[in-house]
Amino acid sequence: MNTRLRIGVFVALCSPIAITAARAQQPAPARATFSGYVRDASTGENLIGVAVVHPASHQGTSTNTYGFFSLTLPATGDTTRLLVSYLGYQRQLVPVRLDKSQALTIRLQPATSELQSVEVVGAREEQIAQTTRMGTVNIPLSQIKAVPALFGERDVLKVLQLLPGVQSGGEGQNGLYVRGGSPDQNLILLDGTPVYNASHLFGFFSVFNADALNNVELVKGGFPARYGGRLSSVLDISMKEGNMQEFHGEGGIGIIASRVTLEGPIKKDTASFIVSARRTYIDLLARPLINLVMASEGIPRDERPTVGYFFHDLNAKVNWKLGQRDRLYLSAYTGRDKFYSRFKDTYGNDGEYSKERDGLGWGNLTSALRWNHVIHDRLFVNTHLTFSRYQFDVGIEQEERRRDNGVPRTDKFSLKYLSNISDWSLKSDFDYVPLPDHYVRFGGQFIWHQFRPGAAQAKSNDPNDNINFKIGTRTQAQEASLYAEDDYKVTERLKLNGGLRLNSFLVRSKLYPSVEPRVAARYLLTEDWSLKASYARTTQYIHLLTNSGIGLPTDLWVPATPKVKPQKAQQVALGAARNLRFKDEDYELSLETYYKPMQRLIEYREGASFLGTTDSNWEDKVTSGKGWAYGAEVFLQKKSGRTTGWIGYTLAWSKRKFAELNNGQIFPYKYDRRHDATLVVIHQFSPTLRLSGTWVYGTGNAVTLSRGRYTLGPNLYEFDDYGPRNSYRMRAYHRMDLDLSHTKKKKWGEVVNSFSLYNAYSRNNPYFIYFQSGYQDPYGNVERKPSYRQISLFPVIPSFSKSFRF
Repeated sequence: MNTRLRIGVFVALCSPIAITAARAQQPAPARATFSGYVRDASTGENLIGVAVVHPASHQGTSTNTYGFFSLTLPATGDTTRLLVSYLGYQRQLVPVRLDKSQALTIRLQPATSELQSVEVVGAREEQIAQTTRMGTVNIPLSQIKAVPALFGERDVLKVLQLLPGVQSGGEGQNGLYVRGGSPDQNLILLDGTPVYNASHLFGFFSVFNADALNNVELVKGGFPARYGGRLSSVLDISMKEGNMQEFHGEGGIGIIASRVTLEGPIKKDTASFIVSARRTYIDLLARPLINLVMASEGIPRDERPTVGYFFHDLNAKVNWKLGQRDRLYLSAYTGRDKFYSRFKDTYGNDGEYSKERDGLGWGNLTSALRWNHVIHDRLFVNTHLTFSRYQFDVGIEQEERRRDNGVPRTDKFSLKYLSNISDWSLKSDFDYVPLPDHYVRFGGQFIWHQFRPGAAQAKSNDPNDNINFKIGTRTQAQEASLYAEDDYKVTERLKLNGGLRLNSFLVRSKLYPSVEPRVAARYLLTEDWSLKASYARTTQYIHLLTNSGIGLPTDLWVPATPKVKPQKAQQVALGAARNLRFKDEDYELSLETYYKPMQRLIEYREGASFLGTTDSNWEDKVTSGKGWAYGAEVFLQKKSGRTTGWIGYTLAWSKRKFAELNNGQIFPYKYDRRHDATLVVIHQFSPTLRLSGTWVYGTGNAVTLSRGRYTLGPNLYEFDDYGPRNSYRMRAYHRMDLDLSHTKKKKWGEVVNSFSLYNAYSRNNPYFIYFQSGYQDPYGNVERKPSYRQISLFPVIPSFSKSFRF
């Protein structure tokens, strides 16, 4: 794109912003601006996405990520009312006078019962048919906590896998494959800070504790200009801010893990805190069983190794209300998985022994310092400084004490391999609401990346070994971006969101600039029916080297370099949305089609892996190619009433092409699935009894299997002919989960007992397929034919968990 064309695109997309600025220079009618925050009356928590509407003029807005809103109306001098509405809260009418601007703090009361419905006469909040955004889904946390879960562990990522256009990596996995993309193409934000590995237990659980969360939003397409750096999706997760009124706590005890969350005021109405912790005890539960097995095999107690695995999470957040216009937040998260093995063997009578410690660990550390400031009643700014690091490491330590010619001697040896990525980021986001027909956002970000794809260190105290070495260096890169966007109501029927994002990435003296136009539009056919369209160009400057595709800790994060270029994609989407009302119940229906070509994707070359990978050689292990993803999605959702849930269906294709893989021919992506269907139902029989269930169906994963095996040469070398890549399909996957929860009210709070069934009808779903050789008896009779065998991971799994709140 030449310079003139870039300037033209920028002017065209940002013209609403320019028009707004020009109008600000002209004499304008007198106006009154009502701005401030909407908060939970009982906790002081800022509420996100609350509708603030002026019914008389049908003008409205909604609160941003920090609960701030601004609504400008003609200053007529009349007394009127603002309607404030949010799911799960009682709607409120706020009296105001249209004579001057006013700062408001609106406190909404939680609904007295989830089973009640409230009828409101007048304008309603912006529904799915009115909004310009496409491919965006917000799941209420109450539904996330109600969906059945494996081992009773409520998991945000597993709930998101139940949405159309989102797939899991396999049985029990929580990787997100969004619209044909890979896990590294998802930007996962926790309080605005990127999380590079969102998995525990090799992908079976996520790092997010639902008790500590306030809002979860997934963007699959039609990306606003404020988001950048990934090709497939944005998962924006906000933590709770802590109760400013009184001390509260909640937690749970499950089969494999327990959790606890505490929150309360540091100074009432001024400062608050929240701390949330979780830990598994798989290692403690498994240890007696492992000892029984080793005892049955005759292994003496003093010769048994100690092995185990556990993970833990810790979230913490403090916020200070510095004044009516300023608020300061400090938040942090740390989580780690640890697999360990310890062994000690004592021999002889002189204190001789040998011992070994092995370990595999991986985890995240994030922190954020944020400052919210209301510059004036129409302009809000959020500035935050963040740090994020992900690291995995493998280590071996050996020690031997022996006597050499009667002289005691202790030999020590250690070997460690690690890989990590860390970021420092400074970002400012501005929200400017000059008129109800304009919602302008603009800002910028600078990121300092540091990559260490692989480093090895070995130490020995034996001078004869000569194996003391350290291999691996760091690669540093700088990323900068600017963006501007405007959600502009052109007419009552036509609404646009136009924006532009400018990026740059500097690594090893190589600069990669990028211009990314973004546009989305909706046209109202009726008050409840709309047509939508969007276009987004995206660039990703970091890659994930993976062998498995399921987000194992051995996956390595690497940067674009002069030799390996950044990934690029475009996404075009068309769709329709409808607000439905049936028997006094509200539903949302959306239909979307999309097409997403991707360039400069990378994969390991045939036979390459992370083993031995260092900063200096990883570029020689990869090859570059392109991909295509396209399909259609249907989503019907109900968020309130006795019965809630959704139905989703996806018809999709995802393909790849690499010159050095599969003989340069196009092949289906490993998680290319033709059909995906999901049903989620949550029914509240009474305020204390709830039944929920999910049913999922998906076309089987694509895998590569040998078409034949040949014996060659005098040494009888066996050769496998694998044929085209991913040319075989596993059996279709389907599963039903159920959960029954009963709440008991106590004087001090409440206790919820939950009984759940994972894979309720015990479907033998394929996890992987292996080849089983045949054999003959000594007379040449075939005793077993060679065949492929399927391994299924989980049968029906019952579980019980107990949660509490006070």
